[in-house]
Amino acid sequence: MTIQILLYILIVIAALALCFGVLLGFASLKLKVEADPLAEKIDALLPQSQCGQCGYPGCKPYAQAIVNGDVITKCIPGGQPTVVKIAELLGVDVPQMEGAEAPEVKVAFVNEDMCIGCTKCIQACPVDAIIGTNKSVHTIIPDLCTGCELCVAPCPTDCIVMVKVEKNIDNWDWKMMPSVIPVKEIHEQAAGGKQ
Repeated sequence: MTIQILLYILIVIAALALCFGVLLGFASLKLKVEADPLAEKIDALLPQSQCGQCGYPGCKPYAQAIVNGDVITKCIPGGQPTVVKIAELLGVDVPQMEGAEAPEVKVAFVNEDMCIGCTKCIQACPVDAIIGTNKSVHTIIPDLCTGCELCVAPCPTDCIVMVKVEKNIDNWDWKMMPSVIPVKEIHEQAAGGKQ
């Protein structure tokens, strides 16, 4: 008798699961919200650091705001190259990031003498630019840091500061396009006269 009751219970649960599955499948098709394809394309051009420096909680809401008419010069980590790509996509003139909008390129720096290894900065970094483990000194990978400053506030010892990136040969950003500067490839000839 108990096996028969358990079998009935199993059949009822399976039937309910099937009904709910069909209901959820139907609801997902009927209530589907169509995403704006232009907002998706703009979102793909943004750096995806989710830093909030543009005034929006992430890159996707900022992309939607651009579609709705907001300016395209608010993405500080993306800088002027991102503005150029978005302007090309939208077919508008490329505005220059000037004044308050002009990004001052900064990266985080950890004063390792003060770092206690709490990992709060690692958890806050949206681009994984901080390396270290629990109770060990952390450090920033400058090439990955977008300068979003999200790691500064959680630090209990205030050992993280933002430092301005000075231009040098290693980080120079050439403003001219390859179409303006002629580039000629030169191949070394191998022994035997073949290229």
